Amino acid sequence: MRVYISVDMEGVAGVVHEDQTNPIDPRCASEYGRFRKLMTAEANAAIQGALDAEATRVLVNDSHWQMRNLLAEELNEAAELISGGPKPSSMMEGIDAGFDAALFIGYHARAGTRNAILDHTYADRILDARLNGRSVGELGLNAALAGTFNVPVVLVSGDAALAAEAHDLLGDGVTAVIVKEAVGRHAAKSLAPAVACRRIREATAKALKRRKARRFTIEAPITLEVDFSKTVEADMAEITPGAIRTGGRTVAFTHHDYREVFRAWRAMQNLATVW
Repeated sequence: MRVYISVDMEGVAGVVHEDQTNPIDPRCASEYGRFRKLMTAEANAAIQGALDAEATRVLVNDSHWQMRNLLAEELNEAAELISGGPKPSSMMEGIDAGFDAALFIGYHARAGTRNAILDHTYADRILDARLNGRSVGELGLNAALAGTFNVPVVLVSGDAALAAEAHDLLGDGVTAVIVKEAVGRHAAKSLAPAVACRRIREATAKALKRRKARRFTIEAPITLEVDFSKTVEADMAEITPGAIRTGGRTVAFTHHDYREVFRAWRAMQNLATVW
């Protein structure tokens, strides 16, 4: 069995603020250094859970910010690591039809979700992203890409809001490990990191052994709509080949192949930063 793991940071147990996840600002170095270790620990818990389920290959993709967060020297030696960026498929770099299951560790709820720690969708400039009219976050955008390779997302970990989003989008077959419950965007009741890691390991092994999750797919033709926070961001995103401007802050793209939709999504995001 071959397992793909995408690891984000905002959904890690104990994380409640941007200062704990910011690898760029020197003022955040102390807190970020602590929490990247916790991120690595949760990745290791998922890796060990996969090995407990007799996985023969585990690929881990660092999926947070500049994607250089996981401590390679502390990662379980049984896993391979994709680190750094930019990467064409970003949070899903390395996914292909050779995998039997995907895990999303340390994920968070989509932009605009109430009582969700650090809710956003890839970047704060994105107010909303919709696939065929349905709002989706990183969970949905990434799960749909895995689905094009017939790879189901069998487990996610993060806060309670992320778990609710996963069950709503992916169905009851997906296992959701809740490591914290938000009481606002920057406050939560969290499990101790060691407890969170034990639960992730145990749940991963069980989810991979039963594999009841279904792959997530979007019926073609697929229309992606993106609402930006500023009109100038939409001005730039509109340059994406095939994209059309549908509103002051909204740009859309339609294609029958979700992989092309995802490429357009990546292009829009990056162009929106250039102004």
